[in-house]
Amino acid sequence: MIQVKELCKNYGDFVAVDQVSFNVARGEVLGFLGPNGAGKSTTMKMLSCFIPPSSGTAEICGHDIRQDPLGVRQQIGYLPESAPSYQEMTIAEFLRFIGAVRGLQGVELNKQIDKVLEMTFLTDVQSQLIDTLSKGYRQRTCLAQALIHDPQVLILDEPTDGLDPNQKHEVRTLIRRMSEGRVILVSTHILEEVEAVCQRAMIISKGKIVADGTPEELLQQSSLHNAVTVTLHNIGSANAVAQDFSALAGVAGVTIVEEKEDGSATLQVLPEKEKTIVSEVEQMIKDKSWNLSQFFVERGRLDEVFRKVTLG
Repeated sequence: MIQVKELCKNYGDFVAVDQVSFNVARGEVLGFLGPNGAGKSTTMKMLSCFIPPSSGTAEICGHDIRQDPLGVRQQIGYLPESAPSYQEMTIAEFLRFIGAVRGLQGVELNKQIDKVLEMTFLTDVQSQLIDTLSKGYRQRTCLAQALIHDPQVLILDEPTDGLDPNQKHEVRTLIRRMSEGRVILVSTHILEEVEAVCQRAMIISKGKIVADGTPEELLQQSSLHNAVTVTLHNIGSANAVAQDFSALAGVAGVTIVEEKEDGSATLQVLPEKEKTIVSEVEQMIKDKSWNLSQFFVERGRLDEVFRKVTLG
């Protein structure tokens, strides 16, 4: 449903987006990650026809952003960063205005307003002025306007930025509910967003895509992927235990996370790349008769992968 082909955006000599290409299929929630200034919002603005590309192009549901921008706009719902809206309107008035701009009228418009109010849990506050709403409710209101014409593609730019944990949970739940049958692009710098709502994630840095895969595939690039963290009691010397673990096949290194005076310690055993060491660590603990109170296998750390691909 989305095909991006060598998309570029230059501002004078500064290259904001550099030869970006990717495809997105129906039903996918794609997280678009990157540091501030990496080119995320610029890419979203080009895909939504808010700004033109310097070169390259993209197709949204078969409509080219350069040749048919009106056709593209009809297919997408766009939630800009900071959720702009008309503060002097009520929620219902704002949605009616946006619906009319989208070409809806009469019974169809009323039906869609009721539908998106229910989807975004705004029915009970629809008569409230937007100026009086909390940031979470304003975010929901702007999300409702993006949905008013039942678009096939949703582009959400920093949808949970600045929200408290409860508000973030609400917005992420909405995104998951809306994903069926649609394409959703979520531009964000919040790493937890990826694991919360996305089936796939791309990382952009200095205008270029530097990583692309499922959250699990990205986690596999972490040096902590499949690392084993154990807490042992009555072991005597943590250094001696670390040396024993280091001697195991497939172990790249051992870190002593914490050592206490009572003879207990927490250690992290790191595997060599693409190796699994769970059974080896378990067997050594059994053979040594160490008193085990914690055994945890790391999935990896997305923040570590993010730093590696954006700073490396």
